[in-house]
Amino acid sequence: MLQHPHIAVIGSGSWATAISKLLLNNCSKLHWYFRNAEHITYFKNHGHNPKYLTDVKFPTDRITFYTSLEDCLQSAELIILAIPSAFINKALMVLPQGMLSKKLIFSAIKGIEPENLAIMGDYLHRHHQVPLHHIGVITGPCHAEEVAMEKLSYLTLASVNTDMAQNLASLLKCEYMNVSISDDIYGTEYAAVLKNIIAIACGIAHGLGYGDNYQAVLVSNAIQEIKRYVDAVHPINRDIKASAYLGDLLVTCYSQFSRNRTFGTMLGKGYSVQHAQLEMNMIAEGYYASNCIHNINKTLMVHMPISECVYNIIYNHTPPSIAFKTLRNQLS
Repeated sequence: MLQHPHIAVIGSGSWATAISKLLLNNCSKLHWYFRNAEHITYFKNHGHNPKYLTDVKFPTDRITFYTSLEDCLQSAELIILAIPSAFINKALMVLPQGMLSKKLIFSAIKGIEPENLAIMGDYLHRHHQVPLHHIGVITGPCHAEEVAMEKLSYLTLASVNTDMAQNLASLLKCEYMNVSISDDIYGTEYAAVLKNIIAIACGIAHGLGYGDNYQAVLVSNAIQEIKRYVDAVHPINRDIKASAYLGDLLVTCYSQFSRNRTFGTMLGKGYSVQHAQLEMNMIAEGYYASNCIHNINKTLMVHMPISECVYNIIYNHTPPSIAFKTLRNQLS
């Protein structure tokens, strides 16, 4: 494992920006892919991302920006993917066959690739020939906005390759960021997907006027739902109360920065799905994840009343008030 690899960050959203901020605490140079050339020009002129975490100033002389994904990846040894899951397949399809197979890749994408119904690790392995020991996951509990404000935060890096995870951990750690290592790549990644769906449910409940008492029951049932699912997908001995699972769920369900909770709140207040998406002008990964998990679970048949409630509201257009009347009788 390279001790000082050339790193490429793929994506220009808030999470990509927060990760880049962390990396530049410890890395002398960074390769960074933006889809929009005008945003790169603005970034170079003003020293910050024009759309996300705009208060964070960057040393642009240490960043090489790219609008060509292939060029960005050419000289990089370690890649961090941080673009919405719904667009990952289209983005990577432009690359030459096998280009990613020798790269070390960490996914900071908390979603499922919808065309293949695959978490990022499986998708990279099956469709881009990346060996499993070259793949890792970056998960929370952590919000980009608090990283920008340098509030004490915690990340979890999951990989079967401990050396690879430890090396990236050393590049992300700083006085306000602690990093833990896990070998549960499947459990942490699926839990990161499911917590976004649960956060939408919490937002809907808030929008409908349900109080803290109900929210507490909803979240305590949700962690059991997540445990049932990850145990069905990858049955190993894991502590579902650990920060990578329960902590990530809690921060996404309760934080003012949670876009999934915000999306759910709008649905609970009567916004249509389309209107809520337009109003937010940001991607709520739980929207895509809800459909993906619903379809995967047709085979697994895990009891998931909260996830199914969200799916019915978003995709079957069940009024939130009616869906939650059904759900509350399934909680304990």
